[in-house]
Amino acid sequence: MDMVSMGLLAAMGALATVAGASEDLESDVGSQSNPNSQVQLAAQVGHPHRIYNKAVSGEPPSNALYAALAAVTASVLMSGYGMNAFFAIAIGAVLAAIFNGIYSVTAYMGRNTSQARFNQYVYLDVLRTHTTTIMAHAYITAFCVVAISYIMTAPWLPIQHPFPMPLVAFIWGLAIGAIGSSTGDVHYGAEREFQAYPFGAGLNAANSGDIVTKAEAGLRSSIDNAWFCARFGGPATGMAFGLTVFLDNWRTTIFDPASQGWLAIATGIVIVILFNVYNRILEIRSKKRYGPYPEYAGDIEA
Repeated sequence: MDMVSMGLLAAMGALATVAGASEDLESDVGSQSNPNSQVQLAAQVGHPHRIYNKAVSGEPPSNALYAALAAVTASVLMSGYGMNAFFAIAIGAVLAAIFNGIYSVTAYMGRNTSQARFNQYVYLDVLRTHTTTIMAHAYITAFCVVAISYIMTAPWLPIQHPFPMPLVAFIWGLAIGAIGSSTGDVHYGAEREFQAYPFGAGLNAANSGDIVTKAEAGLRSSIDNAWFCARFGGPATGMAFGLTVFLDNWRTTIFDPASQGWLAIATGIVIVILFNVYNRILEIRSKKRYGPYPEYAGDIEA
């Protein structure tokens, strides 16, 4: 592995780390994916709120759409108009952020107006302040994902992935959405929205929608959730996506896919097995160290 390839791998890992963190925070501000059902249900169980409620789909398909849209725009500008890659990717990310903002506004207004009977209102100040924050994070995510895809597909760089840049961006968009949904939303949905319940104790179905609507000062908004998640949930998501991008491309850089393809596949399988073993060990140690919550210990009815 030459120095150029090492530098590209480092750059891709850094871009992926930033993209993962921004994607998770974008989801936290907009209340998308897993916790969104709790925000949607809250007004119906007597908890009107000022939390942004925008999800029109899960994080994987929505991020795949935005990443592919940005990549297609950048590809057209580079191949059709000879634009510099940096500016083309930046313009593509702007277009993706605009589409994200459009979907966010229509989803927020549609969902909240449909819940007027439950005293859930459309707050124009929330719409104004949160939408721009959502678009800003979406821009960072789209820019980083398309930059990674460009590094992998540019003909003058050593990686030269066989798939076109929009398709690579689409795949990475699915991946970053799935990682954000599975990694980052745990801290948003379970640790922030349900602070009235012990963390890790699980959520009884009867308590669905019973979210905390008051912040440290005043009523809670999604900006409060983003501030909270930026301390751990966002960085954890960034590390997860960064490691995914880095390790996946590391194995195909160490082993030539054309002549050593089976070695690259075997390395990937070994990496997955090692991570699963480590996760299992961590799970067992955590259970032994912290144990069950007292209110659940030996009490089936609880």
